[in-house]
Amino acid sequence: MLNRKARSLNSWNHFKRKWLMHRRKFIQTSCAACLSLTALAGALSSCQTTKYVSGKLGTDGLFINTDEFKKAGKRKDSYRSFIVVRNEALQYPVCVYRLSDAEYTALWMSCTHQGAELQASGDFLQCPAHGSEFSNKGKMTNGPADRDLRTFPVTVNKNELFIDLRRV
Repeated sequence: MLNRKARSLNSWNHFKRKWLMHRRKFIQTSCAACLSLTALAGALSSCQTTKYVSGKLGTDGLFINTDEFKKAGKRKDSYRSFIVVRNEALQYPVCVYRLSDAEYTALWMSCTHQGAELQASGDFLQCPAHGSEFSNKGKMTNGPADRDLRTFPVTVNKNELFIDLRRV
């Protein structure tokens, strides 16, 4: 009888150790997978880096070369969807989206909710303060902001863009 209890206890201890080992392995594998996915997401997002340019400030606006949108690499027809123009004379940057060879939009990167500087990400701008989102044409798509962004007329002249800032 004592031998049967001892065997039963040994079986239980063996099961418990085995279960703990499986649990520990599962947790280790799960943690490793989560960390790998996080690192992969960071690596992929860093592939699409934001290009910052200063542009040339004239009396009425900014001048930018359209070549600023070209991506360095093997393909000649590969373009960035946007660039951010930072100039010391401007309080906020201007995000310029390339919609086609002849169509561009220029957006004042100040949130219409409380004036925080927006972050460009793909085809939208997002406010880091409260999460408002705006389309690449300046339309408010998610609040708490309740107004669209300031936009500026963009004129294309050969390989140069002129962003008319007189509406700032």
